[in-house]
Amino acid sequence: MREIVGRACEVALYVADDSGLDSGASLLVAEPGRWGDVGRELLVRGEAYVRQAWERGWQPADVLRLVRRDLDDRHVRITRDLVAAEARRYARLPERWTDAEVWWGEDAQYGDRLAQRERADRFSLATALLEVFRLLIRLPSIEPVAPAPGDPAAGTLPEHAHIEPRMLARIRALLAKAEATTFPEEAEALSAKAQELMARHTVDEALLAARGERPAQVPGACRIGVEPPYEEAKAVLLDAVAGANRCRAVWNGGFGFSTVVGFESDLEAVELLYTSLLVQGTAAMTRAEAAQRSGGRKRTKTFRQSFLLAYASRLGQRLAETAEHTATEAPDHLPALVARDVAVTARADEMFPRTTTTRLRGASDHAGWTDGTAAADRAHMGGPRHPLPGSAP
Repeated sequence: MREIVGRACEVALYVADDSGLDSGASLLVAEPGRWGDVGRELLVRGEAYVRQAWERGWQPADVLRLVRRDLDDRHVRITRDLVAAEARRYARLPERWTDAEVWWGEDAQYGDRLAQRERADRFSLATALLEVFRLLIRLPSIEPVAPAPGDPAAGTLPEHAHIEPRMLARIRALLAKAEATTFPEEAEALSAKAQELMARHTVDEALLAARGERPAQVPGACRIGVEPPYEEAKAVLLDAVAGANRCRAVWNGGFGFSTVVGFESDLEAVELLYTSLLVQGTAAMTRAEAAQRSGGRKRTKTFRQSFLLAYASRLGQRLAETAEHTATEAPDHLPALVARDVAVTARADEMFPRTTTTRLRGASDHAGWTDGTAAADRAHMGGPRHPLPGSAP
């Protein structure tokens, strides 16, 4: 059976178009009585392909994001199965790796259990598996953000200092309330308090590390999805949030993510705050768009693009102002914070020795820009609130 699966993969995966998929799938289902053996061998082959992806710098969330973009939900579920099958090899998985679990029992049962779950015929399932394989083998090498499972280098890294659980729970609760409320002033106050807690934790961690009261820490990295539509504005927003939390963000538009470099607790803060501000901004955009439509306007695409770009641009100004104010409130702490910044910059430069700038598409909708700027003002993140000059595009 291994030879049949190998031949099917050779036929289906190494051609530029889809011409080999049907032939490969036909080989896999040619003997219905051996579908269990086929399913087991496909799992073995799939585990090898995902392992190759990890060795090229990819992580499960990155691969799943790409599968979701280029294929469909069935392929996403199959990919999660392959990730789960490969992950069971390891006694310990890296942080942020996967929560996928083996659900099918013995591997010889995978083919039949998959058919039951997907309610699909074997030919369709064989085709879907081959399509996932083809995507996996075509993944290029990218900058790794951490050692893959089983890599000996993982055991040499220092343990990360996370946000203290009770404080993390408080921050999440504050941001959840900010996302849920329809009152801008309440959302502002809740978000500002969350940012205050994040900034306080960063200063505390920097001081403890400088005094030798914390184990030695080094900057790490994580990837955060930045996906269409309006991905440029989202990337600008993420960059602003990263900078305000003493991190650095590098956007990869082709693969739909930004790599954020920083200390672990700051990375956690960036993920939480970016996600919350994006939710708040999208909700504010929807309300503003409804108001525009009620007035007879129909240019929703340009309105949304302009809104989110203005929202991200203004928040970038406000977050930078807040970060500067937080640092200058305690001048004795500046050396520790500067040392932290230097370490993060050095790590980012090491990972990305060559970067390019991107010219953003202009915001062409005056109403969208104005409403997006106002929404960003309402999403104020803490620190002194000074009026900032705003201009329409």
